[in-house]
Formats: sequence, C-alpha cells, structure tokens
Amino acid sequence: MQTVKSIIENLKMLTHPEGGYFAEHYRSSESFSPAGFDGQRSYATSIYFLLEKGQFSALHKIKSDEIWHFYLGDPLEIIEIEPNGNLIKTKLGQNITNGEVLSYVVKAGNWFGSRPLEGSDFSLVGCTVSPGFDFSDFEMPSKAYFQNIFPQHKNLLEEMCR
Repeated sequence: MQTVKSIIENLKMLTHPEGGYFAEHYRSSESFSPAGFDGQRSYATSIYFLLEKGQFSALHKIKSDEIWHFYLGDPLEIIEIEPNGNLIKTKLGQNITNGEVLSYVVKAGNWFGSRPLEGSDFSLVGCTVSPGFDFSDFEMPSKAYFQNIFPQHKNLLEEMCR
C-alpha cells in the first residue's frame, strides 16, 4: 500500500508555498512570448500536487489556464472565486456518478485554492498550465486583501487564506 510519505519520496516532492507538496515533471523545451506576460514562457508545464488531510492550497491566481487531473487517493475540492465574486466549488475525484470530475479547468485570472474533501486522507492530483507556469505570474495575497474585495465569502476566506 502506498503511503503519503512514500509518494512524496518517490515523486521527489517539495513543500509548495501555497500548501501541500509538489514536483514538476514536465516543462516544454520550447518557449514563446505570449501577450499579457512579461518575457518568455514555456508552452506548457505540469506538476504532481499532493494535499494531506488538514492541508489546503491557499487562494491564489495565475495568468494561465490550469488543468487539474485526479490521480490517487481521495476527492479534492477546488474552490474558485471569479473576478465578479461568483463562487465555484468543484469535486475532483474518480466517483463520476457522485458528481466528481476526473479533470477540471480553472480559468486564468480566477482566484482558486483546494483542499481534500471531509473524510479524505490525501489527494494526489496533477496540474497542467499553458502558457507554462512561472512564479512571476503567481499572486497569493493576504487574508485582509481578500476580505476587502470579497466580504461575502468571509467564512470561506478564514479557511482558505494564509
């Protein structure tokens, strides 16, 4: 049986600034200069991302679309807030007859975070980004910032911000 520790070790995962663990496993060798970005970006990047029970990925946003893929473990909840304040919750998992999806796209510019669903021990997922991920495109403001722009989501912000 695979344990969280063995998955982290075998995939050579590191602690992620937004929470959980990650390991980049693909970065396209070619790059380009997309409109709206400063400088060159890889055409695509992909990581493994793991959250354990009690962990969460803090609300953040990037300039690219991000495709989430479910791999192992228990379902994960992806929480998005669109620029207009609309809240979207998506269950990423393998039980498609229970409303879970195997993959999901978070649109560029949406604030988002994730956490294992209640009762989950861990979730191992993949995240593919195009144009490719670069930390200069990553924003993770404080809880106070979010409370000013999305006061209607106060309780959620208490749970999903650092």
